[in-house]
Formats: sequence, C-alpha cells, structure tokens
Amino acid sequence: MFMAMVQFSYKAEALQNLVKNPEDRSKVLKALIEKLGGKLHAFYYTYGDYDGFAIIELPDSVSTAAASLIAANPATLSKIKTTVIITVQEAMEAMKKAQGLTITPPKG
Repeated sequence: MFMAMVQFSYKAEALQNLVKNPEDRSKVLKALIEKLGGKLHAFYYTYGDYDGFAIIELPDSVSTAAASLIAANPATLSKIKTTVIITVQEAMEAMKKAQGLTITPPKG
C-alpha cells in the first residue's frame, strides 16, 4: 500500500459555501478513496498555510495521483500538496539499504 498526506486549501467561494451549508467533506473524500481501493485514515482542518490535510492509503502511486487530480477540482481547491509518507520501519529499512552506498558529487 502507498501512504500519503494530502494538504489542501479551499477557494474563497468554496469556503463561503461551507459556511452557508456546513457539510462533512471527509465523507466525500472517504468515498473517493474507497472507489480507488484505499482507506482514509485521517481528515483534519488546520490553521496556517493550508486549510486542512488528510492521511490516505491507496494501492499504488498511480491511484494516489488519480485521487489528487480529482480532488484538485478547480471549483473547490486553490492549492493541493501530496507528500509520500512512510512508517518508521520503512525508514529504518531504507537507512539499512543506504548503508555502504555512495555517490560521487558533481565536479566543480
């Protein structure tokens, strides 16, 4: 499975619509993720650079990209950022795999 954090910001009009008619947008995202064979792990609103974020799990990177493309509906979101996330165990495996590997820096 492929895990990602998706950060998003709503367009001003979409926020105004949510104020007029509050709705649980996590249900909409959950249905989308499930259609792609995945799972919505978390959905939170935030203060700061983004209006919220979701932690999603999908079968592969192509499904994750598809979810981001659909969620990036120009009528709803002003920006979206998808970040691949890995578990501590996966990070430790990557660290072990990197042991002994080197790369030659660019010549200047």
